[in-house]
Amino acid sequence: MKFTSFAIPAALCVLGTAAFAQDAAEEMPATVADIVMESEDHTTLETAVVEAEMGEALMGEGPFTVFAPTDAAFEALPDGALEEALMPENRDRLVQILGCHVVETRALAADVVQMIEDDGGSHPVTTMGNCELNLTLDGDMVKINDTVTVTTADLEAGNGVVHVIDGVLLPAM
Repeated sequence: MKFTSFAIPAALCVLGTAAFAQDAAEEMPATVADIVMESEDHTTLETAVVEAEMGEALMGEGPFTVFAPTDAAFEALPDGALEEALMPENRDRLVQILGCHVVETRALAADVVQMIEDDGGSHPVTTMGNCELNLTLDGDMVKINDTVTVTTADLEAGNGVVHVIDGVLLPAM
């Protein structure tokens, strides 16, 4: 009798803990790669990530901050530039271009604004693609290299954050 009175509550505790762990796993935020791949406005970026074989890396532990250009941003590139970058023989260049959009830290918009203000109005950032970005404020909008604007900020993921941008960041030639 003593064993039964102990075994039933113990079993219920184990089952309850297992159910809680399963619920927590189901609520885990998406990765930065998942955010991009689930977005209707980032199909070109998704294609580029797949072609560059970077999806697995962006599903990794991170943390990452991804500046995600929209399909419209890619459409604004010069004629043929995107098609050329997506060619298999240009994979290294594509990886570098995509790397210009990823920083190995988690930086929410408030953090970025604070860094810009702390640095006197301009904050330099080096990306995974070894691109040098210059972050500034134009009113309440974050600008990158004076030409690209963060249009939607703080799409949070379990391994970082995505900021939607209206231009494609290219490495220096």
